Amino acid sequence: MDFLTSAYSTSAFSWVQQARQMVLANSGTTRGGAPVLGTDDRVSVQDAAFANAVAGHSLVRDDMHLGSVSHLAVVVIPTALALAEKIKPDGQRLLQAIINGYEAGGKLGSMLMDVETARKFRPTGLIGAFAAAATAACLAGLDKNQTSNALGFAANYVTGLNEWAAWGSDDMYFHPGIAARNGITAMQLAQAGAQAATGSLDGKAGLFAAFDKTVPEPTPLPFSARPEIMDVFFKQVPACNYTQSAAQVALKARQAGNIDWRNIRKIIIKVPYAAAHYPGCDWPGPFGSILHARMSIHFNVASALVYGNFEDSHYQNFADDKITSLVRQIQVVTDNELTKAYPGRQGASIEIMLDQGEAVEGFLEDVIAATDTEVRARFTKACINATGKEKTSLLESAIDALPADAAVAEMLSNLV
Repeated sequence: MDFLTSAYSTSAFSWVQQARQMVLANSGTTRGGAPVLGTDDRVSVQDAAFANAVAGHSLVRDDMHLGSVSHLAVVVIPTALALAEKIKPDGQRLLQAIINGYEAGGKLGSMLMDVETARKFRPTGLIGAFAAAATAACLAGLDKNQTSNALGFAANYVTGLNEWAAWGSDDMYFHPGIAARNGITAMQLAQAGAQAATGSLDGKAGLFAAFDKTVPEPTPLPFSARPEIMDVFFKQVPACNYTQSAAQVALKARQAGNIDWRNIRKIIIKVPYAAAHYPGCDWPGPFGSILHARMSIHFNVASALVYGNFEDSHYQNFADDKITSLVRQIQVVTDNELTKAYPGRQGASIEIMLDQGEAVEGFLEDVIAATDTEVRARFTKACINATGKEKTSLLESAIDALPADAAVAEMLSNLV
């Protein structure tokens, strides 16, 4: 539901339209193909996974797996939905494939990612193809050897640099689309009998060596602990993960102190090292795009203090005079205690100095996740806007009925 909410809410965004134009040019409207969400078009499996992953990532409110610093739904679920149209899996297999995708991406990402790696390489792009390949291999019923080959190929298909953060450009939105497409390709090659290097991950020239990483000993096996999908949270704020706690503690302070933003003289916002040093987060402007706004701790804090909510319209109006005026008063500081608590907890604190010498403080021990009720409400609103009340009701009932086999066909038939 969370993924579909984002995919159905972003049709008007230029890069989503560009992705859709590209896939139509590639495969045209394919009879019996997979749906491009939010349209009546059906295209090839790879093209559908690409376009839907881009749409799902474009609100920047997609689910977050902290250990891998990745958004796994926007790779795993487009892969599963695209292939499901062709494979027609039963409900149990569909959910198993999604859970396996989260497990593979979460485990690999947690071993591979650290703050410095994430400053240059986009985590979701880096491990996305691996997660997608695990999803695709399970859904297609590949055996152990074929699955190993699919994952081996996927380890070769890493993608995504983080230079986009400085420019506010569109690169980031396409990373999960390319990853989903690459994961499906990896599965199909393995299914056809192609052989990947056994050491694609841990060999002398494998993925870990390429990033100058040591493979953990003992290497954590899939499902050897709490399933990775259980460590995912849903965002309240349509912005970067590392801005969530900062925005939330600012809103909490605004409400507690009954603050008028025009009376604010200075703001100090304290965050973990990872948040302050992720590309685009310690960004006081200028804001030249929606993405600049979504990534910036300064913008998110100012937006919360000025408007008292997290409406997406604030990011669309990224040159808002009120927000850009308040941004000048904000200083982002790395806090040692918050850094020690990360990634187990992702907290933030704020100190707001007012014109009359008063100070308002706030502290948040950990990020506040969107509740199931909030996720469902967002889903209902987005789907009604995209498909109407009748299809929304049918789609919601089908998702709730999973893993029942009949629910899969009902869900797929009501995706538009």
